[in-house]
Amino acid sequence: MSGETDASAGRTFSSLATARWHDDAVTHAPHERIQVVAHRGASDDAPEHTLAAYKKAIEDGADALECDVRLTADGHLVCVHDRRVNRTSNGRGAVSALELADLAALDFGSWKDREEGPDWASSATDTSVLTLERLLELVADAGRRVELAIETKHPTRWAGQVEERLLLLLKRFGLDTPPPGEPSPVRVMSFSARSLARVRAASPGLPTVYLMQFVSPRHREGRLPTGVGIAGPGIRIVRNNPGYVEKLARAGHQVHVWTVDEPEDVDLCVRLGVDAIITNRPAAVLRHLARS
Repeated sequence: MSGETDASAGRTFSSLATARWHDDAVTHAPHERIQVVAHRGASDDAPEHTLAAYKKAIEDGADALECDVRLTADGHLVCVHDRRVNRTSNGRGAVSALELADLAALDFGSWKDREEGPDWASSATDTSVLTLERLLELVADAGRRVELAIETKHPTRWAGQVEERLLLLLKRFGLDTPPPGEPSPVRVMSFSARSLARVRAASPGLPTVYLMQFVSPRHREGRLPTGVGIAGPGIRIVRNNPGYVEKLARAGHQVHVWTVDEPEDVDLCVRLGVDAIITNRPAAVLRHLARS
């Protein structure tokens, strides 16, 4: 989520912030209703979008995993946030111009500071490029229900091919249509209303989430693009305009807030009754919600 140089991605949290998580007494009764979503995996503990980060998120008890997907030059969906691999690997270049074999030769964990955390890489595959197919296999083998929130990244040279390949892959895993009478284990998110429209046209049963860095005039009263049922405002929107959450709820929409990494922001989301918290620190949030 957010721009290519998202400051929250994989950042090392200050010792003061960490102390607040550990020192604060839990102030909530267990909140089973609020879904805790691991943003790019447990990306404070392990490198974002790696198998190591998603394994850790599942171990931590996250209800869902969030990932960004981009299409490689040879047609594979990979979990990479930025347009280029420069920030999160030891290589260079645009994801859309590289083939999967090129990406597989890179280390997507080399940039992560290990000093404050455990050694998260048990093998090279834990920090190799992660395909969406491999992530779906991990979720299928989790042994419990783990949902997926998949963000399509735009603009890209591949445009609608991203959604086409995504839906084909979900169909292979039987995830393109929710089971009768059950909530979908997968939802598709994007800042691009056009991307979400493509998904709805091809697979109308899949929930879609409209992500927002700011609230445009057309959406100020709680409206979302046609057919979208979930709003995805950034935490800055919620901090600056908490009444917006109520407007969205009155319009019949769920609210999934990103990226919620501080205890006071978790508390705000609880008070406002949001439906999902998307965080780099799922274990800390779960503890704060008295769920671990």
